[in-house]
Amino acid sequence: MPAQVPAQVPASDSALPVADNSPDIAKTAPTEPTAPAVTAADLDRRTTELFGDALRVDATIPVPADTMTLQDAEPAPSWDIDVRSYETVDRVRHYVTAFAGPARNRFVSRLERGTRYEGMIRDKLRAGDLPEDMYYLALVESGFNPHAYSSAAAVGMWQFMTSTAKGMGLRVDWWVDERRDPVRSTQAAVRFLRGLREQFGSMYLAAAAYNGGPGRIARGLTRFADDLEGTTGDDMFFALAEKKYLRTETRDYVPQLVASALVAKEPVRYAVSFDSLPPFAYDSIRVGPRVPLAAIAAASGTTVAVIQDLNPHILRGMTPPKDSMKVRIPVGTAETFRGLFEALPEDATVGAKVTTAPNGATWASLARKEPRSVTAKAVALFNPAVKPARKTGVIAKGTPVLIPSAAAVAAALPVPDPAIERYGAGNRTHVVKRGENLSVIARRYRTTPAAIMRLNRLKKPLIFPGQELLVNARAATSAKPAAKAPARTSAKPPAKKTAQSKR
Repeated sequence: MPAQVPAQVPASDSALPVADNSPDIAKTAPTEPTAPAVTAADLDRRTTELFGDALRVDATIPVPADTMTLQDAEPAPSWDIDVRSYETVDRVRHYVTAFAGPARNRFVSRLERGTRYEGMIRDKLRAGDLPEDMYYLALVESGFNPHAYSSAAAVGMWQFMTSTAKGMGLRVDWWVDERRDPVRSTQAAVRFLRGLREQFGSMYLAAAAYNGGPGRIARGLTRFADDLEGTTGDDMFFALAEKKYLRTETRDYVPQLVASALVAKEPVRYAVSFDSLPPFAYDSIRVGPRVPLAAIAAASGTTVAVIQDLNPHILRGMTPPKDSMKVRIPVGTAETFRGLFEALPEDATVGAKVTTAPNGATWASLARKEPRSVTAKAVALFNPAVKPARKTGVIAKGTPVLIPSAAAVAAALPVPDPAIERYGAGNRTHVVKRGENLSVIARRYRTTPAAIMRLNRLKKPLIFPGQELLVNARAATSAKPAAKAPARTSAKPPAKKTAQSKR
């Protein structure tokens, strides 16, 4: 998971390991947390979290006895990530066994769902100069589910936290959450992974940092630098994983990726078969604000469910109140859309009307003026910024209020507030925003660019939007924009302040 890495996804969808963003501790400090050794029971439990089945580590992988038959039946696979070098690693073998055995049905279900997005994802990985087989990272993250939601409030196919998503240029607000958009979130994930690879010099270390946080990976590499001397490339991840330093979820993350690629690309060998879905394809049109999905569906000759499926990022059953936006519609319907849309009754093309609250108005009184299907709860849902009086529930007279149509209410998704983020205790991190550099961030936290570079094991002063940086815990706790210095009243120079040093 990128940057503010989430905790685990519900078992109904995917497992999302917990990030570690704890403050930096010197590598000799006795209090540095270490992960316990991974046992067979741990692996069973982890696989159960992923796929909901009780699995045995010693289950047998189904492999055809006749090697020649296998070679005749299945062309030799190829990968652009190194899987062959690690297929005998215990944790990799465990997940191969699970995916090809007791968890096969769930694994196949995820593979099949992914085939809908595979072409798009591989195209964007290739365009971003990343290995195409990092496609399987989304299988591990979410099972290719655009609506996956973790207990840490990470969302979407690539499981972005709100702050990280915004740092990567995604729109995340009450009305639109592009973390759920397969295309836009994939573009953001590619940019983020590319930055992590540049930071760590290895695709597997980048994947581990995506899951567990760049800060912990950087600290681990520093702490065990002597032991890891001479180890290079992707071997570095597996060597670091053996140090029992990484959290169990992160130690298993890359093995899950490797195992997924092995089984998915050698289905005959592992007696796995799956069907392919039609690709995620669409036409695009631009519509104005407050247009209900029902009107878009009608003008496209399709159903609201189809429009929702193509636009999972539109949260409240209509386009945002103030913004026009591009909307996806079925392939081949763009040419006739405009004429059919203009032929619709005017009230059918408006998802919410704007009114002002009369004296003494409440959500209930406003809802009573509308059709029965528009409840007080629905009216409140479409006015997140309006705060009635706490004791009386009365809305201030003259407050602009949106009254949603029944069609918009019916198509609204029952999703939590995208602004919600949940972090573990002790986290002190900063997610890089567009336009920021190390100097800007250092001033905010009253530290220096050099201290941030040391803390995050950055070799060059290069950062990218969405990147998570560890900052000094005490500085982050009290961080406020620096106050403007008062005018000097004497010729005596002010006392020179020293930057906070790394703990």
